[in-house]
Amino acid sequence: MLKRHSLDAVIIGAGVVGAACAYYAARAGLSVAVVDRGPVAGGTTGAGEGNLLVSDKEAGPELDLALLSTRLWTELAAVLPGEIEYEPKGGLVVAPDATTVKALRHFAEGQRAAGVEAVEVAADALHDLEPHLAPGLAGGFHYPQDAQVQPAQAAARLLAAAAASGARVHLGEEVSEVLLDRGAVRGVRTPHRELLAPAVVNAAGTWGGRIATLAGVTLPVLPRRGFVLVTEPLPRVVRHKVYAADYIADVASGSAALQSSAVVEGTPSGPVLIGATRERVGFDRTLSTEALRRLAGQAAALFPVLADVRVMRAYHGFRPYLPDHLPAIGPDPRRPGLLHACGHEGAGIGLAPATGALIAAALTGAEPPLPTHPFRPDRFEGGEQGPAGAGGGPR
Repeated sequence: MLKRHSLDAVIIGAGVVGAACAYYAARAGLSVAVVDRGPVAGGTTGAGEGNLLVSDKEAGPELDLALLSTRLWTELAAVLPGEIEYEPKGGLVVAPDATTVKALRHFAEGQRAAGVEAVEVAADALHDLEPHLAPGLAGGFHYPQDAQVQPAQAAARLLAAAAASGARVHLGEEVSEVLLDRGAVRGVRTPHRELLAPAVVNAAGTWGGRIATLAGVTLPVLPRRGFVLVTEPLPRVVRHKVYAADYIADVASGSAALQSSAVVEGTPSGPVLIGATRERVGFDRTLSTEALRRLAGQAAALFPVLADVRVMRAYHGFRPYLPDHLPAIGPDPRRPGLLHACGHEGAGIGLAPATGALIAAALTGAEPPLPTHPFRPDRFEGGEQGPAGAGGGPR
């Protein structure tokens, strides 16, 4: 016989976004349950690098979301000291030529107007920030607000904090049905229990489209595969998160083909993480030697000191991609009681706290901390691709 539990909200997904939704909802006094077919951070979160970035986002709704999250991550780091491995390392975007520097300068002007700290760095000053950078670069921009967390640990600690406020967590239970009553959501069913609630939050990441389908609506979430290389432990040869300017264009691109651009960063434990690739190949988990070859070559070109360093392992995951590069956050007007918190692509870890705060506001009827219209889940109806200007950057 299935167990039945009555709650204020059920959150589907135990990645960092679902964990943040549970954390802020529980703090708001709601009774919530989190359910996931796997473990904590078993999907995109566990395969992420933990980036908390404002540097790669142009002025607009996603940047506003990132700036709110930046403030919230700082607060979380104070509440959970050391437990999420928060590191405010800052970012450095570098340019190979004067034309790209000019494009970065224009990009930064728009960001500054939105509240981003962006400091231009002359070519002869780059090595003051990163002594091991390759010579010959034309300049760059330093972003002090960029930071890092350990993503799986962050998700686990947020869920633990939510549980301390009364949230229930059910792992290893796949949602088989979204329960409906007269067209409105009334909970979910798993093989072990019915979780009854007037609100269900779809925080299922790359499987967000499947959960939407269970609820009788469509959400065009697609997986976008990416690889990361992990080197042997090293002294701190890379101080910031460092990437080439073409990474920004790759993030904003809708191409299904393999794209790669050097993103290099050190970690407190010593290994250097090297990304990033993007390609739409469904859920194909085949190891791509071409993707790894590109990453290694681009990283060594940016930091020649890495050319002879051993790579200890490579891993990959799937980013939940939506066509306009903006997540779906908030109530779905097509299905009363259904809310979405998915489609963040590679920015979900960075955007998780702001997403959780928006979901908590929607669940409690509070004033949201940001306008939610750009993230409305039904914006793709009739072929609409969302707000103009989503994504973008120097090209």
